[in-house]
Amino acid sequence: MKSIILFGIYLAFAIKLYSQEKKVTLSGNVIDAVTQTGLAFANITLKTEEESRFVTGTITKEDGTFTLSDVASGNYILEISLIGYESKTQNEAVGQLSEFLDLGTVTLIPDTRQLEEVTVTDRQDAISMQMDRKVFKVTDNITQAGGSLLEAMRNLPGITMGDDGKVQLRGSDKVVVLIDGKQTALTGFGGQSGLDNIPASAVERIEVINNPSAKFDANGNAGIVNIIYKKEKQEGLNGKVGLSTGLGALWIKKENLPGIRPQYTNTPKINPSLSLNYRKKNINVFLQGDNLYTHTLNKNEFVDRVYDNGDMVRQQTKRNRNTNVVTGKGGLDWYINRNNTLTVSGLFSSEKIIDRGDEPFFNGDLSEQLRLWQFLEDELKTTVTVFTTWQHRFKQPGRLLNVGLNYTFHREDEKYFFTNTMPSFTGQDAFKLISDEHVTDFTLDYVQPLRSGRIEVGLKFRRRDIPTDMTFLPGLNSPLDSTAGGWADYRETIPALYGNYIFENRYFEIEAGLRMEYVRVQYNVNPYHPTYRSDGYDYMRPFPNLRLGYKFNQRNKLSVFYNRRVDRPNEVDIRIFPKYDDAEIIKVGNPGLRPQFTDSYELGYNRSWNSGSVYSAVYHKSMDATITRIASTVPGSNLIYNIFQNAGRSYNTGVELVFSQDAAKWATFNLNLNGYRNVINAFTVVNKYPVENVFTADRQDMLSGNVKLNTMFHLPRQFDLQFTAIYLAPDIVPQGKIYARFSIDGGLKKPIQQGKGEIFLNATDIANTLRIKREVKGAGFNYLSRDYYETQVVRVGYSYKF
Repeated sequence: MKSIILFGIYLAFAIKLYSQEKKVTLSGNVIDAVTQTGLAFANITLKTEEESRFVTGTITKEDGTFTLSDVASGNYILEISLIGYESKTQNEAVGQLSEFLDLGTVTLIPDTRQLEEVTVTDRQDAISMQMDRKVFKVTDNITQAGGSLLEAMRNLPGITMGDDGKVQLRGSDKVVVLIDGKQTALTGFGGQSGLDNIPASAVERIEVINNPSAKFDANGNAGIVNIIYKKEKQEGLNGKVGLSTGLGALWIKKENLPGIRPQYTNTPKINPSLSLNYRKKNINVFLQGDNLYTHTLNKNEFVDRVYDNGDMVRQQTKRNRNTNVVTGKGGLDWYINRNNTLTVSGLFSSEKIIDRGDEPFFNGDLSEQLRLWQFLEDELKTTVTVFTTWQHRFKQPGRLLNVGLNYTFHREDEKYFFTNTMPSFTGQDAFKLISDEHVTDFTLDYVQPLRSGRIEVGLKFRRRDIPTDMTFLPGLNSPLDSTAGGWADYRETIPALYGNYIFENRYFEIEAGLRMEYVRVQYNVNPYHPTYRSDGYDYMRPFPNLRLGYKFNQRNKLSVFYNRRVDRPNEVDIRIFPKYDDAEIIKVGNPGLRPQFTDSYELGYNRSWNSGSVYSAVYHKSMDATITRIASTVPGSNLIYNIFQNAGRSYNTGVELVFSQDAAKWATFNLNLNGYRNVINAFTVVNKYPVENVFTADRQDMLSGNVKLNTMFHLPRQFDLQFTAIYLAPDIVPQGKIYARFSIDGGLKKPIQQGKGEIFLNATDIANTLRIKREVKGAGFNYLSRDYYETQVVRVGYSYKF
């Protein structure tokens, strides 16, 4: 690992970590000590402590109220004076946890006095001193410009990609992905999906929250990734237009096994995008559209399976994928008056996927073809979400009431056609899946600013219904389990209440919250299903969170975190229908799957200086009823069945370091180190499909981690050059391990047309080193796989702002 780090440092470069210090609004009220009435035209002055420098000021209104806006964090002194009254000064600690602070009521008495002054300093850090989240600007990620959101996220500090293409935080894929702070079917309710089909050009920034507060849903033990879409509010008409194109799979990494169709090479990528915004007086209208069209060698996996009886099967799974994704987001803000705003917006996505796959199966020396399984998948995913939000701003700045009503419809329409060629016959098989998802969310949130913090309270109610229908169309000697089709209906009801208290002064920070959730899940299935019956569960649980922080000074802070979270099984995790995208490794859900509960602890330290910062953390997670896939066989068959199960207790303990440094005016680098130990205790489960069988696993224990180095060089003529080097150490997968992975990406961009235009060029996996190697050991078999899927892509693009 040391050599990898040195190589990355010499190579390198970067994503510039984007995190902007919050500006705070202070408010209060000045009254007469005798009459208790508001005092108009009192002078309010905010000064720094060391230099006695004027920062901002105002006068009170007729009712005695005042507001000071855009105040940076720090320790200040507030001066209040009015002719005929004693002047008053008071210390004020302005932190970063709240955007609005209520300084309360200030009482003035007759006479005049001068008091001393106190103060504070402000600065902007590469890593937020809030320590509750990290914020990244997508446009700073040159190496992945023009690609999907998933591709852009893989290079961000703290985020890694699993072997299944899912986002991971600190080695766990139990990540909830939000869009503008809300869950949608586009990215998954309570989980993650579809990130590889959201254009990065549609996104303004990405927030990573490792320890969410009670304000967020309790689902997702690894944390939250919040995707903020682009939206302007400037007067008049403005917008941005862009176009990127590229090629992937530039050459063949590994030749096909004999007798199958060619694998994709020189795959095209095209992404036009348009963003428009128009504001006039009290109306703001916004519209954004993107089209992501790609050909991809989505999978090219070579597997050697060896059974205890000595049989060996060698197979390849090759998947050529065509994808066309159209997304649009639009709406309007109506500023009814200075206190009320109504926002209505909609999100639309249409994702068309065509997969052409080949799976040849041979004996150990490739002298005999045992089977050729070829398939065509025709899938259309349609998502429509409508957001309605009313915000009422009270007279006191920062005191807010937000009411929201959101509805989402998501349709999954899949058709699979198989050709099953055996030595003695050829069969034609097919199936069709229709799944409609309906989700309604009602939310109410109230924020009350305090003198040194704020109180947040709210409620949420969710109703979710997913009727699903699977129709199997078996052909000659079909391997499909056609009796396992039919219908199923998933219903989820979740009411929740939360309260959150934030306090901050010169030295201490406290964030304490509690969320109470009641969850009821009903899963009704076809009564004729050969294995599974209707099932479900319910619970009412508290989910607390606590963060205690101590600020040694403005550049050194220590924080302790605790929270409790849950991972509820998604509908696809319990779906009763077998999936045949692999002819001999069958995936199927488990209606008996139950939620996984997690307790998380973290100790973090943040240190900043003029040219950089470092954040270090020690963390520990304890999971109960761990959700994982189990691969097993049944007597009399070599087919492997992958079924979700609750595997008992597991643990994740680690250390994380994020180091950012401006090495010079022309060079910046960011280094992210994460080392952890994964432990899965021994367990025994009963798999019910296709017949009941018992599976027992020994304890798994492995040290793992990752290193990510991002470096940016600011070259002459306004060129920015960026490199990203990523190393992922071997890690645990269910019943086995995944081997080390390494890749290097690079990108170059330059502003043109007086800064209104921009051009870029980038390339991923420059050294052609990225591939996924896995080893799995099951009862009666083991297999070793290597996936040579498409990783090299070269893109060029142009954008123009107007």
